[in-house]
Amino acid sequence: MRTVYFDYNATTPLDSAVREAMLPFLDGIYGNPSSVHHVGRRARSILDDARDRTAQVLGSKPSEVVFTSGGTESNNLAIFGVARLLKGKGKHLITSVIEHHAVLHCLDYLEKKEGFEVTRLPVSREGVVAVEDLARAIRPDTILVSIMAANNEVGTIEPVAELGALCRSKGVLFHTDAVQWFGKEPFQNIHQFNADLVSICAHKFHGPKGAGVLFIKSPLLPDPVLFGGGHENERRAGTENLPAIIGLTEALERFVRTPVFSREKLLPLSERLIALVEGMENVRLVGPRDRRLVNTVSFLVEGSDSIALLAGLDLEGICASSGSACSAGSIEPSHVIVGLGVERNLANSLVRFSLGRETSLAEIEYAETVVPRIIKRAQGLA
Repeated sequence: MRTVYFDYNATTPLDSAVREAMLPFLDGIYGNPSSVHHVGRRARSILDDARDRTAQVLGSKPSEVVFTSGGTESNNLAIFGVARLLKGKGKHLITSVIEHHAVLHCLDYLEKKEGFEVTRLPVSREGVVAVEDLARAIRPDTILVSIMAANNEVGTIEPVAELGALCRSKGVLFHTDAVQWFGKEPFQNIHQFNADLVSICAHKFHGPKGAGVLFIKSPLLPDPVLFGGGHENERRAGTENLPAIIGLTEALERFVRTPVFSREKLLPLSERLIALVEGMENVRLVGPRDRRLVNTVSFLVEGSDSIALLAGLDLEGICASSGSACSAGSIEPSHVIVGLGVERNLANSLVRFSLGRETSLAEIEYAETVVPRIIKRAQGLA
């Protein structure tokens, strides 16, 4: 059976050059960077160099780079770390209704267990957070705003620079989950987001799983969420995963300044899929037509559900998603789609196609021949 991989927002294959860069650190250079002997010092030198290289790509200070295990940990450190650090100034937090669960569940916990108050901003039918809504929501006791740079389920690109500028003018810290931005959208430097904290994840742009970064604008020092040793300048305990960090650094250098998700290549392919979706009865495109990640096409199917649709696609070799890969198998409708104002029974029929570097015209043509048949079958019409 042929495999057509349309799930690049969930993860990307490890790039061969990135893998090659990692290999020496899986056995030959094995020291603990915290050890004082020469084997450990060599590992420390390489870790410091990786931090410098990462900072060079980001346009930040090396001290502003905290290596983590990925997007989830970066989001947790940003939100829990800042909320607990600044709770003496206020306990009001702001987010949107369509954030990744790695953000929303942190805020739910703080609200239920630690006495914080959370405002969850609505979004437009295309998933956009309005700057005016954020301006109205900020209060004297607001200490942190967390709004994603780009949505993982429908591809909406948020006005993060404007949102961040507003927060800065009000003296409120701003965090953006930019996991879906890196490698897809133009990147000059980390300051383009006007954010105090930015979450990054390597496996979304052909790096290894288990590696991420949290940019923390100096001199901010969030409270740690992991305790043990004094790693990462007291901000993240745990022996550094040097092979993964090297892979992250290599992927950043290769695939971020010039996005590995090429707009020139992917736009005509995604436009073909959009035309396919819009040409089918009882199928609705969701998310914006224009202000979206160029690789992402999401749609709803009346009279069916995501599980039946994804199973049907998989039988034909097409790997797709019903939204966040972290919620795969969930029978609950997507909170993102509900946040767009879609009724819950229809929200349960989300399918997301996300394209990538290896996506070919032949794969799109194959989808054009089999997807309508799969959808009719899932609707009980074939």
